[in-house]
Amino acid sequence: MTARTTGRCPSCNNRLVPVLSKPTILYLTHRVPHPPNRGDRIRTYNFLRYLAQRTNVWLGCLADEPVSDETRRVLGDLCEKVAIVPVEKRFRWVRAGLSFALGRTISEGAFDSPRLKNTVRQWATEADFDATLCSSSALTPYLRLTEFMPTGHHVDLIDVDSEKWFEYSQSCSAPKSWIYGREARRMRRLESSLSEWMRGVTVVSEPEARLYRSFRPDGRIQAIPNGVDVDYFSPDWNGRPDFRNTKGCVFVGALDYKPNIDGICWFAREIWPAILKQRPDETLKIVGREPVSEVRELNSLPGIEVVGTVPDVRPFLSEASVAVVPLRIARGVQNKVLEALAMAKAVVASPDPLVGLNVEDGTHLFKAREPDEWAARVLELLDDPSMRADMGLAAQAYVTANHRWEQCLASLNRFLGLDIKASAERDLSAGDRRTKRTQQSTSHEERDDS
Repeated sequence: MTARTTGRCPSCNNRLVPVLSKPTILYLTHRVPHPPNRGDRIRTYNFLRYLAQRTNVWLGCLADEPVSDETRRVLGDLCEKVAIVPVEKRFRWVRAGLSFALGRTISEGAFDSPRLKNTVRQWATEADFDATLCSSSALTPYLRLTEFMPTGHHVDLIDVDSEKWFEYSQSCSAPKSWIYGREARRMRRLESSLSEWMRGVTVVSEPEARLYRSFRPDGRIQAIPNGVDVDYFSPDWNGRPDFRNTKGCVFVGALDYKPNIDGICWFAREIWPAILKQRPDETLKIVGREPVSEVRELNSLPGIEVVGTVPDVRPFLSEASVAVVPLRIARGVQNKVLEALAMAKAVVASPDPLVGLNVEDGTHLFKAREPDEWAARVLELLDDPSMRADMGLAAQAYVTANHRWEQCLASLNRFLGLDIKASAERDLSAGDRRTKRTQQSTSHEERDDS
């Protein structure tokens, strides 16, 4: 609810006029948006931080892992109210299976929480929200509660998830291919239906927006790209950048996420041996949270070190000569690419993770698709420190100019209908609006008489 107080009109000291306070928004996220240590959390945390500066945020989120006191403190400082609802994994997958059996998506069931629903219902009786926002299509059922029907609803799909499930179904054999294909079709149906009752949908890039419009051309959709903290991910974070005294390659990403698992295992087994044959002293460090057994097994291969979870990825990016992003399944804008570019790191990446970026092959990074091309590009950079420096500095300049978070989120308030002009118009009392209509009517009559 946009609260009202009164103050003196700056153009007429004798008249009291409304003074607007910040609007109130309900923000629901499918994971706790802190710490910003994985792709979805980076985006939701920066959305939250941006909104908290301009609105009163009531945050409801699901937690599938322990939540630290530091996280609770950070979220408490940012938000008017916070509800962190634990989700037990065994119940999560029971609900996911039941949802699938009933003809809905697995994702809707996995993020269904009766406790969060009760919290949201209670909040709806305590606050008159100016807008609601949720962080994925799987959370949209929370906004269909009758208590929220008059509210302006919005969803940040981030990516068009149905396309990801279609890609999953094509990359594996039965029975997974059948399950993934069915999930893809149901997810596409859910995504398409959002435009029928939501005020707006956001995605991470214009290519994702075009994909959404291909099956829902009448939907109100806007691309809000991912940004990067260029002050934190800076090439001189620990002194001046050194493009010569670096070694080997690095991959950074959540190591329990299917596209990352597929990509780094493919690179380690199909490409790395050819690189090691030419440069036997080089190392490939694999950095990221929760490495699954398939990734941990890569430790047994020559020249590969699975580092796993670290408190700070910057030392590993800084020490490496080349950052590799070998994703064969990718949607949207990858934070791992932006962070490496921001640190002026030479990058070799598959084409798919770059679709949402306006980067030039050979200027800001190298693109590679086939194993031979991958090996050639990586070796070229390993052998040429001057090329690494030129490419890294061009990459850093690109990210600084185009992907600061404050630039990327500049249109979010307006999209949510929370910009100052909209708030002021919405906050006019009924009497104010009647007076305005009367004045307009009188003005029309006077013009007609003349």
